[in-house]
Amino acid sequence: MDIAEITERKQQGRALAAGEIAWAVRGFTAGEIGEAEMAALLRAIHARGMDPRETADLTSAMARSGCRLDLSGIPGVKVDKHSTGGVGDKTTLVVAPLVASAGVPVAKLSGRALSHTGGTLDKLETIPGLRTNLSPGEIISQVREIGLCIAAQTDDLCPADKKIYALRDRTGTVDSVPLIAASVMSKKIAGGADAILLDVKCGRGAFMRSREEARALAGLMVELGTAAGRRTVALVTNMDQPLGRAVGDAFEMAEAIETLHGRGPADFAEFCIALGAEMLVLGGKAASTGQATPVLRALLAEGSALARLREMVHRQGGDAGVLDDPERLTAGTQAVEAPSPELGFVTGVDARAIGEVVRALGGHGVPGGKAGVWLDKKVGEAVARGEPLARVYAPERALAADGARALAVAFEIAPQPPAPFPLILERIADTAA
Repeated sequence: MDIAEITERKQQGRALAAGEIAWAVRGFTAGEIGEAEMAALLRAIHARGMDPRETADLTSAMARSGCRLDLSGIPGVKVDKHSTGGVGDKTTLVVAPLVASAGVPVAKLSGRALSHTGGTLDKLETIPGLRTNLSPGEIISQVREIGLCIAAQTDDLCPADKKIYALRDRTGTVDSVPLIAASVMSKKIAGGADAILLDVKCGRGAFMRSREEARALAGLMVELGTAAGRRTVALVTNMDQPLGRAVGDAFEMAEAIETLHGRGPADFAEFCIALGAEMLVLGGKAASTGQATPVLRALLAEGSALARLREMVHRQGGDAGVLDDPERLTAGTQAVEAPSPELGFVTGVDARAIGEVVRALGGHGVPGGKAGVWLDKKVGEAVARGEPLARVYAPERALAADGARALAVAFEIAPQPPAPFPLILERIADTAA
């Protein structure tokens, strides 16, 4: 086979055979196909798309590119969760320990910063000493013993995805529906969980800008999960404004800890509970989300979820003292306010613009980087002229001031309040879920 011929065929809009897809994935993973050649194929897929059969073949080829985690020796239904990426999305840091504290084992393989969005691993690693590079044996042992592990994708698990994921970020092909679906589901399948919850985001801060695009991606991933024998549920959720109040790795980790203490933003806490309720149903610990919700609220209030995260941090070598003093994570930064130019109500907060500001300041995916944004105002809230809409944090005041000026375009203000801002837009499930 020839990679140039395969790429040309896709550029012409023709479907690729399963053997061609498997050959390209295997060759790139082994280093026999170069980055430039694979980048051309990714751009062709981005431009011309893939049909469901091609996407399933790509998912299968990527999942087979390495080993798979065998979680069968761990009692109970193992449930995984994945978000397609959003600004301020630190939900895994709350949901995973919350669900684990309810008795549902969670083995979560997470990713790093991609484009304007932060990565769960980068946020976790702001805790001094914490390791996310664990061996398969360490992951399995930890989940068996404490019911929770959040770790990096191991080198031998879905290595094809690891290489393709990094190349997508450099080639402007991040927002391709088949590439997103194959990336997510190949990892979920190889990760060994029995059931999967997908948080598919849409809006200005998401890779899927429209609800229709997000619905299509969610439906495709549910089909891929179901075909692989996993009970799969997808929630289409709103990412027109950031989740919570904090954006930036260290600031989001701190906000997640505050939420586990019961001091986080109420809307963010309720969103985490809603996701966790779906996972409890998938894990067989509740008959319905209505039954699961009060259980999770109680576990959050009594500190069980925080205690479970503390166990995980300790097991992975992190300084668990940070969980009692999360302000340590953001110490050494200086804040500059972004004032409102007028009186009124916030009717829009451009999540993507805020994510870009944080990335430019080094607050996403930069080891040791301490920069972020705190939202003083969100959609629906009243603001006076001169009152801060947000605060930008950076190690140097001049950098923070630059960020505050850049935030001017991120907020929309009108004389009247907007309609309510729903976070969960719809639910898509396989027939068994």
